[in-house]
Amino acid sequence: MKLKNVFGHLKTVTKHKWTVFKLSVKAGIPIRGLLHDLSKYSYTEFSESVKYYQNGKRSPIPVARNEKGYSAAWLHHKGRNKHHLEYWCDADAKEPPIIPFKYCEELICDKLAAGITYNGKEWKKEFELDYWNTKERYKVVANEKIKEFITEVFEQVAEHGIDKTISKRNLKRIYDKYCS
Repeated sequence: MKLKNVFGHLKTVTKHKWTVFKLSVKAGIPIRGLLHDLSKYSYTEFSESVKYYQNGKRSPIPVARNEKGYSAAWLHHKGRNKHHLEYWCDADAKEPPIIPFKYCEELICDKLAAGITYNGKEWKKEFELDYWNTKERYKVVANEKIKEFITEVFEQVAEHGIDKTISKRNLKRIYDKYCS
């Protein structure tokens, strides 16, 4: 393990967690924001992320997958964090479940924070909608109602910005529109 990678990854994770926390406060879930992604400090996740560290510009997970064919960090992470769509994926289920609202709120904060963390000053309010539509929406296994919720939230962020979109009231209104 390179010491530079250890401190670099620690800085990236801390920046991401801080951004999630700030967004979670806006969303009315400060405790979820405080507890967000604690598994990233576990040996399984931390050691692989340090080994494949990408200078804080992108996730080390795809790099590990490319080299090894899988990511132990991702398998560990998604199995312990209910704010990930993949946590709720059951290959034998007839239909993916509707994720409870509190995890959907955290999911939105997490995705926005990841974009902000990895893109820094290059991040624009349209980023998450573009990323969602081109890289995730049609690839990820999730309930269609949840996908519609995510899409509308990111459409609002793209149009109005984070401050006007991320609030418990607005997120709950959108969630109820699709999931109630």
